[in-house]
Amino acid sequence: MATMELTKENFDQTVSENNFLLIDFWASWCGPCRQFAPVYEKASERHEDLVFAKVDTEAQQELAAAFDISSIPTLMIVRDNVAVFAQPGALPEAALEDVIGQARALDMDEVRKSIAEAEAKEKTETAE
Repeated sequence: MATMELTKENFDQTVSENNFLLIDFWASWCGPCRQFAPVYEKASERHEDLVFAKVDTEAQQELAAAFDISSIPTLMIVRDNVAVFAQPGALPEAALEDVIGQARALDMDEVRKSIAEAEAKEKTETAE
């Protein structure tokens, strides 16, 4: 499966319609981004059940700002509308495969429970 381009116009719909989405934040002038692109593309061909997307941070500055992208390339993985991974840097193929495997193995009920507990704790601390 080829990678798709994410824009502010199709972002919300793409995230809500796909339960496992990988997003590469990149720019054409970025050397490490160009280095990571073929690794990312190859992974998209190996994992046809997942959605691979790219955000051109130059063309989609609002989207990049919304996710506080300050270094590119940045890889983000969104599962069930929850960002479960975000890390800057061009990952080598083996590292990308490892991250995908870890994200696949996540128990999303546990992830949501942890998020809810952290939010409740934060509210309690803020109220004190």
